[in-house]
Amino acid sequence: MKSRIMYIESKAAGLVGAARIGRVTFSKTGATLYYAGKSFQSLKGLGFKSNYFDLETGEEYWISGPKKNGQDALYATNVKPDIDSDVCVEYWTRIRGQPVPRELSRNQTDREEPR
Repeated sequence: MKSRIMYIESKAAGLVGAARIGRVTFSKTGATLYYAGKSFQSLKGLGFKSNYFDLETGEEYWISGPKKNGQDALYATNVKPDIDSDVCVEYWTRIRGQPVPRELSRNQTDREEPR
């Protein structure tokens, strides 16, 4: 399956929610995204400040490609996303074009589900 590093933010609790940077895989048709045991489908423009929903729970998410400047959230926020350890180096060097921050290289985040 095709995969890509993506920004995943839960919108279940409101406009700003817990966020992660992680590797998302795509179904053969690309209509379904998979991350951390969850399956997501597009809201096709019908979501309120969200673009995908969890097929099992119906909870809404903002899922998008990460930006070089790190401003990935739909709204400006001081909340920094957790970065899955398996994508940390690739995210910082290939996407952000920077070295891995010292504090992250010593203590990389373990994978958790978005909340």
